[in-house]
Amino acid sequence: MSRVEKMSSQDIYDCHNFDSIEMASTLDVNKKDMHSMPQTSILTTRDESREMMALWPDVVRDLTDAGRYRDVPDATKWLAKVLQGNVPSGKKNRALSLVYAYRKLVPADELTDDNLRLARILGWCVEMFQASFLVLDDIMDHSQMRRGQPCWYRQNNIGLAGINDGNLLESCSYQLLRTHFRGKPCYVDLLETLMEYSHRTTLGQTLDLLSTNFGNKPNLNLFTMDRYNSICKYKTAYYSFVMPVQLAMYFAGVKDPEVHRQAKTILLEMGHFFQVQDDYLDCFGDPQVTGKNGTDIQEGKCSWLAVVALQRATPAQRKVFEECYGYEDPEKVAKVKQLYNDLGLQLTYSVYEEESYNLMNTHIQQISRGLPHDLFFKFLEKIYRRDS
Repeated sequence: MSRVEKMSSQDIYDCHNFDSIEMASTLDVNKKDMHSMPQTSILTTRDESREMMALWPDVVRDLTDAGRYRDVPDATKWLAKVLQGNVPSGKKNRALSLVYAYRKLVPADELTDDNLRLARILGWCVEMFQASFLVLDDIMDHSQMRRGQPCWYRQNNIGLAGINDGNLLESCSYQLLRTHFRGKPCYVDLLETLMEYSHRTTLGQTLDLLSTNFGNKPNLNLFTMDRYNSICKYKTAYYSFVMPVQLAMYFAGVKDPEVHRQAKTILLEMGHFFQVQDDYLDCFGDPQVTGKNGTDIQEGKCSWLAVVALQRATPAQRKVFEECYGYEDPEKVAKVKQLYNDLGLQLTYSVYEEESYNLMNTHIQQISRGLPHDLFFKFLEKIYRRDS
């Protein structure tokens, strides 16, 4: 649900511009702490995306089973439309990262066609989870465009009925998981992971909404870096970065708490980095590339740009900000953007991006316990200097 995705924004990486992924591992890791990495063939993300899409009709059938739900045909017919309209049209970055992580983590003898199929189904659980947040987030933010199309609630006079569609999508993630993983040793861990990050992400959305005073004029006294960091962590980083990898780890049989802790630490850093990028692109990105028109200024969001601007603003500049931030008036929006330029925030962001990238590289190199460093380097490579 993060502004992150107005991402189609999604994205951990761009599946249309992703170089070939070398699955064969030549990692400098402690093999005693983890399964040795499988030596498999090269697979491109475009290929993996096609494999994901090949499963999509089966996923829809599982969730709209005419036999199981034969007494509610109108509901299942609508559910099929909700699924088709909101889930497969994105870049599937979270699902692709999950499958890629699973390939890196699972023992070679378990990297079977059946297990890869299950990993992709688990990826679809994540994509439905993601889609549910996007549908609801767009309603709350009064967003207009998503992935180059009108937001779901703006299509066919759906309006606030889209709230139920968002709830439907989240319920589908749990139902699909139950259908394919119930009875497996990892089922409880997978289910609890989804439930935990649903709760955390909703808390992040709550914090975001409280910062904007539920659509009224934002309380700028709340726009602190500590609060912003909490919003990033809960609203974006947990479900966009930590959750897909943690699900892959549990499915691969990796349960060591220290391994999970180290993975979570670096993934939370990436999630924060990603949200700052998203805030920057909301203001300075090209809508033809991002697929959305930025609304953070109009909505009075507690964004990275707003927080840094308030830290740097003179009393006179703060007065301009207070008078213009959180309004739909194009002239006021333009004044806020001009203020950002006057404060040199584009250069500040460029420096932040470079320093954060270097710091995360260092932290990845320091990871121990046999975690595959190149897994994290690949994720970092694909979000560094992204433009959508």
